[in-house]
Amino acid sequence: MSSGRKQSVIIVAGGKGLRAGGELPKQFQLIGGKPMLMHTIHAFHHYDRRMYIVVVLSEEAHSLWQELCRHHHFVIPHTTVTGGETRFHSVKNGLDEISEEGVVGVHDAARPFVTSRLIKRCFNTAFENRCGVIPVIEEVNSVRQLTETGSKIIDRKLLRLVQTPQVFPAKELKKAYETGFDTSFTDDASVAEKWGMEIQLVEGEGNNIKITTPLDMVFAGYFYQCMANR
Repeated sequence: MSSGRKQSVIIVAGGKGLRAGGELPKQFQLIGGKPMLMHTIHAFHHYDRRMYIVVVLSEEAHSLWQELCRHHHFVIPHTTVTGGETRFHSVKNGLDEISEEGVVGVHDAARPFVTSRLIKRCFNTAFENRCGVIPVIEEVNSVRQLTETGSKIIDRKLLRLVQTPQVFPAKELKKAYETGFDTSFTDDASVAEKWGMEIQLVEGEGNNIKITTPLDMVFAGYFYQCMANR
């Protein structure tokens, strides 16, 4: 990171994560013997040890997270805040802890395999172009759109799958989140775009999966072992 560049990230970990199975929300389930959320935090700390990290948790998860940090001797500096009713409100609460200087990323806790290469690509583009940046990958499946009479084929070459981290000039994103909640907000870029911010796409990574289902958890454990054995 160039000197004078202030970087921060909000890691959204407030969901219940029940679709992944298990007794605990997915962000606290173990991958390679360590809770998923710790892998995600470590990814950003590894990229830049000066990165200011804010973790958004549900109100009932704070004590569990503190216990997990003690048990796993997890000492990477981070600030925890309580999430809201929706992802929009959770990110808004996280932004209250963020300075207007520099840029801020928003990242899913359930994407623990994000690389320093991808983080750098997103943050550098946001700095250089003063715009919102989202990583995307190509759609490889055939897709159809539902219609009133059935469905129709869509050219998958025109589609991109959106990942995180989504990165924005901090001052502008804080202003964008002052708007009222809208059900059309599916991610942070949709909030920023409605406010008027330009959005730029950068190349994402296939390994930057979002862990959602029990099968994803199995794959995550396998992928972690493959990486560890390199």
